[in-house]
Amino acid sequence: MQDSHLLSKKMDFSGAGINLKPQHYDEAIQLSDLENKDESVWFEVHTENYFVKGGPRLSYLQKIRERFPLSFHGVGASLGNPSLLTLPHLKQVAQLVKQFDPFLVSEHATWSSSQSTYFADLLPLPRTQTALASLCQGIEQYQEAIGRPILIENPTNYLDFVADMDEADFLMEALKRTGSGLLLDVNNLYLSSKNTGMNLDAYLDALEGERIGEIHIAGFAIDENFPERLLIDSHGSPVAEDVWQLLEQVLARFGPKPVLLERDDNIPSFADLMFERNKAQSYLERIPSKNNQVQLKHHEVILD
Repeated sequence: MQDSHLLSKKMDFSGAGINLKPQHYDEAIQLSDLENKDESVWFEVHTENYFVKGGPRLSYLQKIRERFPLSFHGVGASLGNPSLLTLPHLKQVAQLVKQFDPFLVSEHATWSSSQSTYFADLLPLPRTQTALASLCQGIEQYQEAIGRPILIENPTNYLDFVADMDEADFLMEALKRTGSGLLLDVNNLYLSSKNTGMNLDAYLDALEGERIGEIHIAGFAIDENFPERLLIDSHGSPVAEDVWQLLEQVLARFGPKPVLLERDDNIPSFADLMFERNKAQSYLERIPSKNNQVQLKHHEVILD
């Protein structure tokens, strides 16, 4: 993408949101009708769930977009293996971005496919120069297709691999080469530290806060079938207290950012999700506002 395609986008906003599920469409829309509507509420959806032509799902999404800030979060691009990043997939993402103009678009710094096999998981990359180059190629292809920068999310790690560099350095280098931003998943960060012994303070020290465009929080599960308990990124339970504490540390260090509560399994009522979302909002409101400016290679995204 050439410099002539630079685009500026201002986001005077750092509220807490939830990832929206179809069973909650009506209740989400009703929030906008409240006399004291909370202007900090926003919603995120998995991009691939809207690879449809017309129908009620897109109609509801349009109603949500007219009432609330909306973010797209991709789960199927397999950016770490760009040779399998298909043109039809990118075209569908580009069409949705054009139609709904989400304030954020994100994907994962992972791989999910090899040759003709697709794995229903988000697998961490080996942190080598070769893998870094492949990830950057995937990010560039994605950004070129949609005409704007994306945020890439740090993975959950279950094993510690021999690597050329630490994960934070790996991700920061990818951001610098591609002009993308970081979606910092605090739950993934916590799980990786417990599963592999990764040093949280060193990880956070290596991050450039102005490149963080969004934060995720979620619940996890515990697999007791290992000699040492393995923490699984399940998104099927409330956020653990340790993750709340880590969120507080991250916000204190980097300032307020859009925070997204993820829940993809054992989906509770909309009221219960909003209760937990409101807790995240309370954490944001404790942090003095900063003028955080994210400079991206292809675009400039201003975050208040």
